[in-house]
Amino acid sequence: MLIKEFRVTLPLTVEEYQVAQLYSVAEASKNETGGGEGIEVLKNEPFEDHPLLGGKYSKGQYTYKIYHLASKVPSFIRLLAPKGSLEIHEEAWNAYPYCRTVISNPHYMKEKFILTIETLHAGDRGSQENVHELPPEKLKIREVVQIDIANDPVASGDFKPDEDPTKFKSQKTGRGPLVGQWIDKVNPVMTCYKLVTVEFKWFGLQTRIENFIQKSERRLFTTFHRQVFCWMDRWHGLTMEDIRAIEEMTKEELDRQRNVGEVRGMKAETD
Repeated sequence: MLIKEFRVTLPLTVEEYQVAQLYSVAEASKNETGGGEGIEVLKNEPFEDHPLLGGKYSKGQYTYKIYHLASKVPSFIRLLAPKGSLEIHEEAWNAYPYCRTVISNPHYMKEKFILTIETLHAGDRGSQENVHELPPEKLKIREVVQIDIANDPVASGDFKPDEDPTKFKSQKTGRGPLVGQWIDKVNPVMTCYKLVTVEFKWFGLQTRIENFIQKSERRLFTTFHRQVFCWMDRWHGLTMEDIRAIEEMTKEELDRQRNVGEVRGMKAETD
């Protein structure tokens, strides 16, 4: 088991981030879909009193997705896993400001692989020591990783000039660009405390895969939140009703792209 707590600070209010995150998830998912692969949304519905949440956050939105993304899996995993076994299932209970996401591979890895991401969104600069109320044995092995969306390096393949927080200035809010020690200065401010727990019980591969997954999560959190900030003028002012309508339209587009093999209007070869 490997536990890391990623802390992502943003120049937003906690209320703004709820809309920003959902909008950005819908947009980003389109870029991962096409040519027979991609994200399939099976459920997106309200929930109440789920036992996993322990009664602390009793109401919210439940989503169930399947990721058909075999090409994104490391080659040594593709060699080991039989065809069709690389589907990743994601269940999420979004009881904002708390969200719990469980990622698994129920048809092949079963109980040998589970990735849990618990997120708390708080109106601070990322200084709370144990916001997830971990018991001492887990607190001892937890590693805290601060993510600075403006100053942390990103891979050349992930860099996009129009998604660079050090250059972006919002026309709607006047926020940005983010330079220097911006985390200490911005107002409003909030932090996503993302507790990532991964277990991959496969002899000879456990340490390598758990480290790979945590590294991948850090990359994902960094690039995603750069987008959240730089897409501010797209989502700022939207309501939750607007978001649900966008999610429904996105589901239809994802289904079409995945089945037809179309990515952003470009036809891919299909069998």
